[in-house]
Amino acid sequence: MTPKPVHLAVYDTYADWETGHATAHLARAGYEIRTLGPSAQPVRSIGGLRVLPDLALDDVRPEDSSLLILPGADLWDTSDALAPFARKARAFLDAGVPVAAICGATAGLAREGLLDGRDHTSAVSFYLAATGYAGGSRYRDADAVTDGNLVTAGPTEPVAFAREVFGLLGVYEGEVLDAWYRLFHDSDAEAYAVLEKAGALG
Repeated sequence: MTPKPVHLAVYDTYADWETGHATAHLARAGYEIRTLGPSAQPVRSIGGLRVLPDLALDDVRPEDSSLLILPGADLWDTSDALAPFARKARAFLDAGVPVAAICGATAGLAREGLLDGRDHTSAVSFYLAATGYAGGSRYRDADAVTDGNLVTAGPTEPVAFAREVFGLLGVYEGEVLDAWYRLFHDSDAEAYAVLEKAGALG
């Protein structure tokens, strides 16, 4: 059975390097990746990539998605322009549909109150503390954290972020998931053979 699409949020200044591992391997595993913008108008990433969103934010429903991915962006910290994406994340989580947030998107979720009662991580604890959120006691000093249907990670951990997403969706599990992480994070050549045997290399 074909899985529901994965929705990747895109907005001006989004950090294009943070979600590439996740989306590339999800696509290889049979997920359609659909980009989700503030509107149907083009956006430009922090790396200068011009992206025409497949959908506007208002056009996606949690029940039509397998996962919402929120990358970091300068706009998370410089304005309220991306607050609607945090509100959409709330709708996804309330509906039992996973959300994965990395870098500045974690601050957006903190401002929305979505981290107050969930284990989470980010760049550093004081970055989230500056949002005034009430979830400081649930902060974990880890590369990436999964609590229920929510994945969080800091900006330097795109591989750990992807690992948590794969585990949450059951794309890779156990030894294969561990080997994927060791190959792409640690350049462990022995992990390649595990992935090749499992048919997890494409």
